[in-house]
Formats: sequence, C-alpha cells, structure tokens
Amino acid sequence: MATDLSSACCTPAPAATAEQIGKEETIAGVPVYITGPRSASAAVILISDVFGYQTPLLLKLADKVAAAGYLTLVPDLFHGDPFAGNRAGLVEWKAKHPPTGEPVTVTKNLVEVVKKTKGIDSVGLAGFCWGAKVAVCVGKERAHVKAVVQLHPSMVEASDYEQVAVPIAVLAAPTDGVEPHEALLASRVEVASFVKVFPGVSHGWAVRYQETDESAVKKASEAHVLMLDWFAKYL
Repeated sequence: MATDLSSACCTPAPAATAEQIGKEETIAGVPVYITGPRSASAAVILISDVFGYQTPLLLKLADKVAAAGYLTLVPDLFHGDPFAGNRAGLVEWKAKHPPTGEPVTVTKNLVEVVKKTKGIDSVGLAGFCWGAKVAVCVGKERAHVKAVVQLHPSMVEASDYEQVAVPIAVLAAPTDGVEPHEALLASRVEVASFVKVFPGVSHGWAVRYQETDESAVKKASEAHVLMLDWFAKYL
C-alpha cells in the first residue's frame, strides 16, 4: 500500500549537528535557501517534505549537494505554513497544501528564473515525501528539468510514472508502495529509470534520522550518494 500523508509523515527530523553554510534569498517571489558555487552551470532544487524548507537535516543535505558542485536551492512552497506535527491537524493541513497545482507551477517558474538569473544550463529536482509528488509532476514536461529523484515518495500513482518525461530515480522505503510500479517504469524504454527499495528503513529515512545512529546515517548516506550519482549522469 502506498504511503499517504498519514502517521508516517508526522515525525519531524531531529536537529542537525552542523550549521548551514548557505543563505536565504527570495527568488521568483519565493523564500529559498541557496548554497553552492555561484559559478556552477547545473543546479539541484530540493523540494521538502511536509515539515518545510528549513528543517536542519534537509539544509545539511543541501550543503552536501552543493559540495558536489551544484548550485543548490531549497524553496518554501508552503508560504511559511509547514506542517507543525500535530497529527490531529494533518487532514486540514493537507487540504490547504496539495502537492499538485500551485506548487508545481511555482517550481517550474523558479526553475526558469534560476536558469535566466544564475547562469544555469540544467536543473535537477529531488523531492522528499510530499515534495516527491511535486518533482515528478514537474518532470512530466521536458522543458524545465533534466532529471528527477524521488526519495520516500508519498501519494504514489501509476499515472505519474506513465507520464514522467525525464530520467527518474525512485528511492523508497518498503511502505512507500512503489514496488507495483517498477515494471511500469522498466517498460518505458524511452525514459531512463532506477528504483531501489531500501530494506529495513522507515518512510522519511533520508532526511529524518538520528545522527548518533550509525546505521541510520549509513542508510541515509547511501540514498544521498545514489541521488548525486543520478544527477551526475543526467545533468
């Protein structure tokens, strides 16, 4: 069964030990954490899970992506209203913040502004949980991004994988429900794809782990490496 925005999404990430090295800017009318070399020709945009763009481990990952040579951005697609972790309020929050429609349009606009104003030739999207849905929707057109990575996606649907038009990697927990779609992606020979279901991890493991847990850090790091390998190949 596919992961929805349910109890699996209600545990926020712990604090990260390292301080962020990037800064905040407003780009295309959106608050954005931006980090990495301003001389880069390729950019990676990380689209957050329900807890928003300022979660410490996500920003730490942004700095890690930047260290690989990419201009890296994490936008606020919730207009300052991330999920606060109150499970009782999740249904109402979901209704206010669907991952289709406006977030997809805003992300496409952000991509184009970054290309025009930052000297960027190619852009990749990595989306986490809620953000994975946004990323695959943007990837249904070739005009904006060159590659997409989904990490512990929620709201997984066959139609997304039928329509995605750019190379896509899917990195999932066993509860994320991607296994039924592996054959569909493999059959689409015109679009490069890669699927890995990580055994023994929970939804959210790539950006919601305890840094004191050596096993959890290792599993998250493996996902990060696969994400970077995908972008190295297609951006």
